[in-house]
Amino acid sequence: MQGPRRIAFINEKGGSAKTTLVANVGAYLAGARGRRVLAIDMDPQGQLGKVLGVDTRDRRRSAIDLLLDSMLGDASLDQGSDPQTRGTGVLPICRTRLPQLDLIVANKSLGLYPGFEAADDPDPTGRLARTLDAARELDAYDFVLFDAPPSFGPLTLNVLRAASEVVVPVPLTYLAMDGCAELVRTVSTVRDRYDHAALHIAMVVPTFYRRTRLAGEILDRLKLRFPKEIAHAVVGYHVKIDEAQSHGLSIFEYAPNDRGARVMAQIAEELELRGLPAREGAAP
Repeated sequence: MQGPRRIAFINEKGGSAKTTLVANVGAYLAGARGRRVLAIDMDPQGQLGKVLGVDTRDRRRSAIDLLLDSMLGDASLDQGSDPQTRGTGVLPICRTRLPQLDLIVANKSLGLYPGFEAADDPDPTGRLARTLDAARELDAYDFVLFDAPPSFGPLTLNVLRAASEVVVPVPLTYLAMDGCAELVRTVSTVRDRYDHAALHIAMVVPTFYRRTRLAGEILDRLKLRFPKEIAHAVVGYHVKIDEAQSHGLSIFEYAPNDRGARVMAQIAEELELRGLPAREGAAP
């Protein structure tokens, strides 16, 4: 897969901090590292735009357009009629405050997919990949970060087939390992069923860490299960990150000297350094 690194942030359980990671990792890569980043919200809750300070209510086009027949079949469409979008390509990209960070917003319409548009499509879970593969605008970016839905279904499959790398945020709670095991099986299934050998788990990020025995035990189990993938940094409970999100700001804009900012920077830098696997087809 040529072009930018396509990284999906996925956990099939809700409340894992995946949206927080997408927003702040993207903001750091764009602001501190000078990378061109496109964040794509594929979660019908549409929280990524709010976290990044984008008013999603005024967007005439959104992530659902990436899955429609018109997007897939008519490359002549352009966004000259919509001043909220960037460029003249087919992707419904909008700007954020950070010059290097762009966004494709989501809304509840995503929850209706697959609908009548995909009824006759023999491969509805490959639509997102086909749209992005054909989009010349993507060549301008270094990273594409997907905020995936918190449940398994057609949208999640679309994201996995469009991505090459997976970041798994894992809350250090009792049921965390079960959700992580389910996702590993899902990644393996997608690799085999859709001949997507490049897909792999690039990083497992422990989140919501507290100094309790249970959290410590789960963290130790994650390190044993994912010795190469486990992130060096652990995300705890950072009040300033929550405050930043309530203002539509990244932690680096709101409280750049906070410990939460340092942790997010560490995760972003580690992800940037990891790159693609040395050999294609490495096991998840």
